[in-house]
Amino acid sequence: MDWSKRPGQSEPPSFVDEFSDQPVADSESFIVVHGAGSFGHFQASKSGVHKGGLSRPLVKAGFVATRISVTSLNLEIVRALAREGIPSIGMSPFSCGWSTCQRNMTEADISMVIKAIDAGFIPVLHGDAVLDTLQECTILSGDVIIRHLAAELKPEFVVFLTDVLGVYDRPPVEPGAVLIREIAVREDGSWSVVKPRLEDTSKPVEFTVAAHDTTGGMVTKITEAAMIAKLGIDVYITKAGTDHSVKALSGILKGSIPDDWLGTAIRYMS
Repeated sequence: MDWSKRPGQSEPPSFVDEFSDQPVADSESFIVVHGAGSFGHFQASKSGVHKGGLSRPLVKAGFVATRISVTSLNLEIVRALAREGIPSIGMSPFSCGWSTCQRNMTEADISMVIKAIDAGFIPVLHGDAVLDTLQECTILSGDVIIRHLAAELKPEFVVFLTDVLGVYDRPPVEPGAVLIREIAVREDGSWSVVKPRLEDTSKPVEFTVAAHDTTGGMVTKITEAAMIAKLGIDVYITKAGTDHSVKALSGILKGSIPDDWLGTAIRYMS
């Protein structure tokens, strides 16, 4: 089975081959980190890459297939940004020497990320299959990568873009699901809902994780976002391709959050 191909894929995508000497789009320094979605989770889950055991032929084949998929997606995103005049550079954690130990980050050299930013490029990183010193290999999620970059580079804010408006008190497809507007993070890393006041505060917020998702889905996202907020960096989770995502990316939410903004703000509570 050729896992490097997506269903329905036949011809390779066209290349961006039109160049001009026009100024590139104006932008502040920022970094893009994307997940794998349907490009990588299927291969990783099917072969068990996230569980380790690189000596097994199935896992090794899955490792290769996962990297082919996620780097293909990374190329598509870089190509889309290039079409908009945004000078982006794809960077793979595996190729940059990033590795883990029992799925915890141990090596993550960001020197090339910094050099790319200093040179005027937008680094585009992604969730990746990486080597693990204890279990031989695993999947390094984009959410963990964001947290590490935030700790090292101290950005003004971090934005998570998803396919829903933010964090809900239960799966958003369920009737009566309530969008959580603000979460406060304490010093010990625990968090609580600030806005809105939930009717049943004794009931924990419920999350679901897709069967093929090897990185934890929204659970991991909230955990990593809370760790980022502990650094004093505001985190916003909202839906991609909406006015709400544009506002979050513009930085205007750093002060007070407008009532008409739909998303989840996660902040440190001193």
